[in-house]
Amino acid sequence: MSATKLHADDTPIPVLSPGNRKTRTGRLWVYVRDDRRSGSTQPASVWFAYSPNRQGIHPQTHLASFKGILQADAYAGFDELFRDGSIREAACHAHARRKFYDIHVRTPSDTTQKALEYIGGLYDIEASIRGRPVAERLRIRQEKARPLLQIYEAWLRAKLETLSSKSDTAKAINYTLNQWSALTLYCEDGTLEIDNNIAENALRCVSLGRKNFLFAGSDSGGERAAAMYALIGTCALNDIDPRAYLDYVLTHIGDHKINRIDELLPWRVADKLHKPASPPQPST
Repeated sequence: MSATKLHADDTPIPVLSPGNRKTRTGRLWVYVRDDRRSGSTQPASVWFAYSPNRQGIHPQTHLASFKGILQADAYAGFDELFRDGSIREAACHAHARRKFYDIHVRTPSDTTQKALEYIGGLYDIEASIRGRPVAERLRIRQEKARPLLQIYEAWLRAKLETLSSKSDTAKAINYTLNQWSALTLYCEDGTLEIDNNIAENALRCVSLGRKNFLFAGSDSGGERAAAMYALIGTCALNDIDPRAYLDYVLTHIGDHKINRIDELLPWRVADKLHKPASPPQPST
């Protein structure tokens, strides 16, 4: 929560209801700090939190101490976080693109094709600056992305005038325009991303898990699952073998002082997990 930018998302998880042998839908929330695409050397990390439902009070509680920019989808439960200005909203072009893409797959048209081309042009610019320093990313976005966004916005507004307000394409355009300020914030800050894929990628382990387990056994089981996902996900972000990390922590935590628990974070012990290379064998 000391980061200046976080990516957030959530996903459902089946949870066993006590007593009736049925499942209900809990929620896993994910918060990711990962600025490597803007040249940061700060370790990436991910935190998962469990809740028994998807009420907005949960992310509002999770992020009560956070100040900065939150990059997420347009979930209304986040809105309260943006009211006092201490947290700014950055939206996700991948979400906006998906609405046009889904329509284009069903009923392709010149409008959906043109929208996808505009968004594709924005992503081409991002591909060219990935990993570059913050100042360079910001400069190139100002020079190239902002003018393209201005053309794209004008096209969206003109096209909207020609469509029925009830059409799927009009709804996709309105979604984009309603989020426009948050969708273009990345052109004001070189640390931001064009989308929220960093958070979506962090949730893939949960999607895979749902195919391999039936449910969390209880709310406390959901909380334990969140803790394990956080540790294993952070290992993955830092190219650390999760099994080696957990083995190290379980071996040493019993003798470790509780007020120094941060010393056992994955990136703090990474150098202790790399096995030394085998010595070269003498030739025969």
